[in-house]
Amino acid sequence: MARHGLALVAAVAALIGHSLAVVARPRTAASVDHPERGDVPGWVMITLMSAVLVAALLALAGPALEAMFNQAMDTVGK
Repeated sequence: MARHGLALVAAVAALIGHSLAVVARPRTAASVDHPERGDVPGWVMITLMSAVLVAALLALAGPALEAMFNQAMDTVGK
């Protein structure tokens, strides 16, 4: 299961990296006029990388977290 999860995470990370390749664009008057516009592709990349990191952690630690949760629920139920 962990190997399958790691392969899935690696495939998603490769797809994200490939799809978000930065393409140089000439600056327009609109981008110069709004210096507080922000770096949208950067924030998108950070969000997607965070999601991939969470998926990887869940793939690796899922069974242990599930066992810990079930043990806690059994303790509370008594």
